[in-house]
Amino acid sequence: MDNKERQKFVDIVSDFTATVGIYLPDDVEARLIEVSKDEYFESAKTMYDCILRNISLAKKLKRPLCQDTGVLQYFVDVGTEFPYMDDIEDIIKEAAAKATLETPLRPNVVKPLGEHNTGNNVGYDAPYIEYELVPHSSDLRLRLYMAGGGCSLPGRSKVLMPLEGVDGVKKFVYQTVVDWGVNACPPLCIGIGLGTCAATSAMLSKKALLRPIGTHNKYPEIAQLEDEIREGLDHLGIAPLGFGGSRSVLSVNIEAAGHHPATLGVGITTGCWATRRGDIIIHKDLTTELVSHKKSLEDFTI
Repeated sequence: MDNKERQKFVDIVSDFTATVGIYLPDDVEARLIEVSKDEYFESAKTMYDCILRNISLAKKLKRPLCQDTGVLQYFVDVGTEFPYMDDIEDIIKEAAAKATLETPLRPNVVKPLGEHNTGNNVGYDAPYIEYELVPHSSDLRLRLYMAGGGCSLPGRSKVLMPLEGVDGVKKFVYQTVVDWGVNACPPLCIGIGLGTCAATSAMLSKKALLRPIGTHNKYPEIAQLEDEIREGLDHLGIAPLGFGGSRSVLSVNIEAAGHHPATLGVGITTGCWATRRGDIIIHKDLTTELVSHKKSLEDFTI
């Protein structure tokens, strides 16, 4: 990779990171508008008006729509024929530091078990990068999630006792949102993971959160559970922003994997009303397709 190509790659990832901080993905913004129109509590309508004004001002002023721009988490699905595989990690780190300075993003990365702030969101194995290889592909699909402090608070995972089953999953999710959901600025996007252990369930829950609103799990019984849990959580009525209304969540997505017959792990990851995630495809010639923010394409310059 020559210097010109490297700089272009850095600029792509940096501009993408800035865009995710400023603009909500199309599906999240559309869902917020939908639930605000359906709201019938007057105080809740007022809060939704504030949220939508916040979104509008962020676009107009090109500033992050929340002061907590989170810790950057990148999920990299890289084709085995993508020509710049060896450079991806260095590119992401350089782009994260560039976006932090230029957007600007709030520096949030501190030393493990300490308070030293790196000042640029890079350091101590941050930003977090998760890789998956895609055979027979020359594309790089880059997904970004900004993990804020409030929306991360309800994150939980555990292994249920044998025979707890679906009822145990529902109880764990409902109790988590009851106890901690108001801290995460609802209405929430909920990601749930089901697997054998706490670790796999937690990661599956994050991947579920990255899925667009309106999509369903490929297994019919899991898709049905998504709808059941969403309906159950909405009855809590903690949104918007914990002040109370007719809703609690924007979405409930579940990702599931085969598990040991004696154990069922369950994890939950929450996103606030400002669930800032992005999805971009970078081709081998460094042309791009911004999947998550098509309505913002006119404001996204590479």
